[in-house]
Amino acid sequence: MKQKKKIGSQNGTVSGKKRGPGIVFKSISGIVLLLVVFSVIVSIIGYNGFTDALLTQYSEGAFLTAEYAAAMVDGEKMDEFAERGPDSPTYQDTWNQLDKLCNNTGATFIYIIRPDLSDYRHITFLFSTINHNSDFTVFDFGYVRETTNDEYREKYRKLYEGTSGQELVLRDRGYIETQPHITAMVPIRDQLGKTTAILCVQRQMDVMTTTRKKYVNRVITVLIILAVLVIIIQGFYLHRVCLLPVKKITSEASRFSKENTAAAEKLTKTIHNRDEIGVLAQSIDQMEERIVKYVDDLTKITAEKQRIRTELSLATRIQADMLPNIFPPFPGRREFDLFASMDPAKEVGGDFYDFFLIDDDHLCLVMADVSGKGIPAALFMMASKIILANFAKMGKAPCEILQEANHAICTHNREDMFITVWLGILELSTGRLTAANAGHEDPVIRQPGQPFELFKVRHDFVLGGMDGLRFRENEIRLQPGSRLFLYTDGVPEATNHRNELFGLDRMVQALNEHPDDSPKEIMNHVRNAVDDFVSEAEQFDDLTMLCLSYNGTEPHPGKEDSL
Repeated sequence: MKQKKKIGSQNGTVSGKKRGPGIVFKSISGIVLLLVVFSVIVSIIGYNGFTDALLTQYSEGAFLTAEYAAAMVDGEKMDEFAERGPDSPTYQDTWNQLDKLCNNTGATFIYIIRPDLSDYRHITFLFSTINHNSDFTVFDFGYVRETTNDEYREKYRKLYEGTSGQELVLRDRGYIETQPHITAMVPIRDQLGKTTAILCVQRQMDVMTTTRKKYVNRVITVLIILAVLVIIIQGFYLHRVCLLPVKKITSEASRFSKENTAAAEKLTKTIHNRDEIGVLAQSIDQMEERIVKYVDDLTKITAEKQRIRTELSLATRIQADMLPNIFPPFPGRREFDLFASMDPAKEVGGDFYDFFLIDDDHLCLVMADVSGKGIPAALFMMASKIILANFAKMGKAPCEILQEANHAICTHNREDMFITVWLGILELSTGRLTAANAGHEDPVIRQPGQPFELFKVRHDFVLGGMDGLRFRENEIRLQPGSRLFLYTDGVPEATNHRNELFGLDRMVQALNEHPDDSPKEIMNHVRNAVDDFVSEAEQFDDLTMLCLSYNGTEPHPGKEDSL
């Protein structure tokens, strides 16, 4: 048996502590944080993609220049160039062509080298040209230097041994005396295909680094502008639509609790919301009027017991008015039949159900149970119902609705109350039912031609118990003619005078006695079975049930409107 008790919450506050950040601040902070995270992720992806694209462009241009330069050089004369250098008749012509190509293509260096084939640890420069706009120096003919590192030695080896037709060296962070650059290497071969030298084209990447820096600066600027816009727009929106009406309602409730007199100006005169906040404002106006009237009547009666009963009766009606109680609720819709009821164990209860159309094709169903009983549970129930409906009507998924509602409940939950919730969204055109379960009882489902069965899934934690929770979703496809039965623990935990529980088995058995009846009749069967079992024993807990018959986009054969 589920024990209803308070659960410690990290969001609970102790009297005397400073008030925490408001709803507007938290909402804007959350949106800005998500914006920052999203921007960082997009920036990293864009930065890497941008860098890769530039590197590809640099390398392709360098290899194109290298292939063109290699075609200018006669591979048969490499030995002659190596021995005679500038004294060779064609050396200067070849050097002039390479120098012209280097300056026309924007390359930094074009040079031809011969490595020491014994160990590739030294290279000798045969040709070396430099861009005239560069600040670097060029190596003279015959200059010998150590190979830069093992990476270069391995690339030289591959080019000379013929295992590779081209090689690329990337120095994105600079190396020795140069800035970030790439070096494209191709072999120079004689007529027999033997490698006689290696031609290298080096290009500095200063344009890429400058462009990347500009890209990062633009991203940061756009992020700052977006953050400012979000703060202004979202702050204004929340203040106008949510915070200001809630403050007015809170102020009026506080004033009424002290003065016990109806307001001179009704909340509905200044609050024009057409959502649950508007309903709450209207309910408070009506409550003030009725309470004032009852207080006047009770003053004449001077009977404490009668006064309490009268106020509880008022609370019962207010609570009943908060739950959908007109059936059929959507007379023009033939895709489904629906019936629900809530019988509190005391004058007011903590159980509630709700249903409403999010749009023409999606029906939201809610079944919930607040910890405790009586007026505290009823007040907590009304606030929770409004919170859940607000987030559901935003078009969020069930798991997101429970997550946002849990955060809102934990934010202002000094009494550490909690609530179990089953929330599902039925797509009327397909019968796809997506649901999330925050510690609530498993629903009972009947597919056409089959008996009612419990639809068991793993439950998540209750709402109000701990902030920052995430919730899972489960899905089932309802066929035309299917039934869905939702309930609170007051049904299976109904107790007779011998302290025996009614139990899930008896509940499912009652559902299967007449499974093809209308939702209202099916609920009557279950309630009659509970009453017969409990007999003269006092009702232990609130009894709340909801039954839905899914007819599909076309009326189910043989079934007429049953509500």
